[in-house]
Amino acid sequence: MRISSDRPAPNPREETGESHKTFLVFGATGQTGKHFTSAALRDGHRVRALVRNPGKLPVGSPNLEIRQGSITEVPDLDGLVNGVDAVVSMLGDARMQKQRKINTAFVRELVPAMRRHGVTRFLYQAGGLSAPPGRRLPLPLRTIRHTVARGYAGQHEDNEAVMRYLAEDAMDIEWMVHRAGIGSDGPSKGLLERSAGKISVSTFRDCASYNYRLLWDPTAVHTCDPSAYRKRR
Repeated sequence: MRISSDRPAPNPREETGESHKTFLVFGATGQTGKHFTSAALRDGHRVRALVRNPGKLPVGSPNLEIRQGSITEVPDLDGLVNGVDAVVSMLGDARMQKQRKINTAFVRELVPAMRRHGVTRFLYQAGGLSAPPGRRLPLPLRTIRHTVARGYAGQHEDNEAVMRYLAEDAMDIEWMVHRAGIGSDGPSKGLLERSAGKISVSTFRDCASYNYRLLWDPTAVHTCDPSAYRKRR
């Protein structure tokens, strides 16, 4: 697995030039996903979103394609993946993940569908308290995970299983994992950068902005790093 870089992720508009992309987004109605979707649409990209409740997404954009459904109901992945440039997953359901690894089961079906349609770029958002493959969390994060955050154990274990699968069985896919530390919604607190060890508690808005930039950062491929706010100079 690649070592982290301290340089900021590129601007997606600079990376993609004048061409517009099509993103397949899972979790578009979530608190991070709605900001990601808004940013992509604002820049003229197209978004295809799988959602349980279409009413939670803004209407009126000709570049927004809504497909109703859920990852636990075995959606038509070939139909969803066909024609997209990148796939973004910002999914999390702590209640369901207490019972089973729903994200892992879904990603194991998603990656083969991506291969069938020649889609290689995949961003998966995990939690900052989920350990990357082959590594332990620092002691302070382990302590938080097993005390105040112990109710989310199933979610962390699901995220970890996804990362192991990607690292062991999907190295032909240009995947990247953002182990995000998210605290609340609200205005921006600054610019997040990929970090080797530090992790900041960010707003949903800043997390989405970071995901949007990270998606086109070639140095982030095959990494499972957290993010931290850039120090003010």
